[in-house]
Amino acid sequence: MGLGRFTRETDEKPKVTWPLLKRVLGYARPYSWYLAGMLFVILATTGIYMLSPLILRDLIDRTIPNRDIQRLIWLSLALLFLPALQSGLSVFQRRLNARVGEGVIYDLRVALFSGLQRMSLRFFTNTKVGELMSRLNNDVVGAQNAISNTFVGIITNLIQAVVVFIIMLTFEWRLTLISIIIMPLFIVASNKMADRLRNIAHQQMEANAQMNAMMNETLNIGGALLVKLFGRRQTEIDRLSRKAKNVADLGVKRSYTGSMFISIIGLLSAVGTALVYGLGGYFVIQGTFTVGTIVAFGSYMGILYSALQNLSNAPVEFATSIVSFERVFEIIDLPVDIPEAKNPVVLSRIDGEIIFDDVTFKYEAGDEYVLSDVRRYGSMDAVTAVFSETPPPTGESVSEETPAHHQARGNALEHVSFHVKPGQLVALVGPSGAGKTTLTYLIPRLYDPTEGRIFLDGYNLRDISLDSLSNLIGMVTQETYLFHDSIRTNLEYARMNASQAELEAACRTANIHDFITNLPDGYNTIVGERGYRLSGGEKQRIALARVLLKDPRILVLDEATSSLDSESEALIQEAMKTVMARRTSIVIAHRLSTILAADQILVIDRGQVVEKGTHEELLTLNGLYTHLYNTQFKKV
Repeated sequence: MGLGRFTRETDEKPKVTWPLLKRVLGYARPYSWYLAGMLFVILATTGIYMLSPLILRDLIDRTIPNRDIQRLIWLSLALLFLPALQSGLSVFQRRLNARVGEGVIYDLRVALFSGLQRMSLRFFTNTKVGELMSRLNNDVVGAQNAISNTFVGIITNLIQAVVVFIIMLTFEWRLTLISIIIMPLFIVASNKMADRLRNIAHQQMEANAQMNAMMNETLNIGGALLVKLFGRRQTEIDRLSRKAKNVADLGVKRSYTGSMFISIIGLLSAVGTALVYGLGGYFVIQGTFTVGTIVAFGSYMGILYSALQNLSNAPVEFATSIVSFERVFEIIDLPVDIPEAKNPVVLSRIDGEIIFDDVTFKYEAGDEYVLSDVRRYGSMDAVTAVFSETPPPTGESVSEETPAHHQARGNALEHVSFHVKPGQLVALVGPSGAGKTTLTYLIPRLYDPTEGRIFLDGYNLRDISLDSLSNLIGMVTQETYLFHDSIRTNLEYARMNASQAELEAACRTANIHDFITNLPDGYNTIVGERGYRLSGGEKQRIALARVLLKDPRILVLDEATSSLDSESEALIQEAMKTVMARRTSIVIAHRLSTILAADQILVIDRGQVVEKGTHEELLTLNGLYTHLYNTQFKKV
């Protein structure tokens, strides 16, 4: 008897409602013929399964006493043929089952991933990646299990229990009642021990999650570097040793508790068997029925006990699997907070005029855009403190001592208005945290303004097709992200059908072509996780080449040259003059050369445009820009 079914992924009380069940069955509908075939195979297998005890009875009561050799041969062959036939049908059932199960996994996973692709950046900033992975993997598989395994198991055990019970009644109703009387003790003991096993299994999975989270923290490239730099090799070995010992101890506890469970169930089964064989033996002695009958009856009793035991756990198993469907549906049903207009405007060419009209924006997410918290035993994502081994403190007071001028505020942007003419270069400057990056995120509609409007060539951004908007705007974000793949694949993400010549032209403009060609594998070089095998400047230049390959009309650069050395930046700045000449460009500027070349400078402070103008105009104001120029830009 397996122990796996006595562990549940969550400690919540699963509920099954008819609307939810109806929706679940909708995912099974495309596979109705496979399910019908499975039901037929289950019936056939059950029928075959029931024949073996009858053959044994015939052998004991008739064939052997009558010394019927020919009948003995045929029945012996039947005992060989029936299990072979049953095995063949089981393989066929497994094939049908796999077809249904994998089909449901495919349908759910694609639907779930498609739903996630519709969500805005707001959703991903409020949702842990581990939770999304759990829903795409654990919950999808759990949902599939409801249709292809749990449902099939319930049907199989139900049919077996009913058929066996009827056969046993036809043999001897008194023995049947005796075998049933023991079942309450059987179920009570099963549930009690199952609860203990479940608690131990939860503790073991939590300990495993702690151990895995610790290994994940120290074995990734950043963690490994930190351990070496601070000389904490032995510290981490000792820490892992403690966590692994805890996992091992719980494994031993789970093992012997499981053995106790199996022993108790076996003892109770023995009680029922003893009563049945004792009374049955008496009936044999009295001549009420034959030895073969009691042997067959004992076989059927074992089948009945097994089927009823499985059915006693079926409601929890089924409801738990349905809860997985519920979590999958939660993502599919999430409202889209960056909705597309019913009849969106599709723009293929634009001049590049941008207008911010009294725009206010606040980072917040209502409950309708956030996934519900799920307690997942064994999930690394549920581990709050990896090294301290204690929960994070709550309710601690926060010092009221703050700098005289800080950027903490309620709204990220507040009443921002400005006008960018086609082809202009606009530089955004301001203290860290002032709202410059947030402002650039509003242009490609990664977020929508809380208040106010943004116009592109006179069209409200909310009325423009999201796909066409994405095609028209190119952006290099503050944190350069590269896929763990080749340089070529990372570049082609901007344009899938780009030729080698186009790749090289973009890379020459970004001053990265010579570096790539000098690598052993050239453009086929694997960059490593998040591009870690490359320097910050190299990653930024590849990111620049990628956005140039896209050839957008509007270019947004968020600190795009902050990791470059002076020589590389000078070469890129020269190349970018040509690139920006025919584009509207919004640049978060940290270099004086960019600021001096700008047609318009927007000075952002605490989410507001406090100054705007050219370099010379802003210096005459003797305000925040003058302060930034004297303290930062003048030295660069």
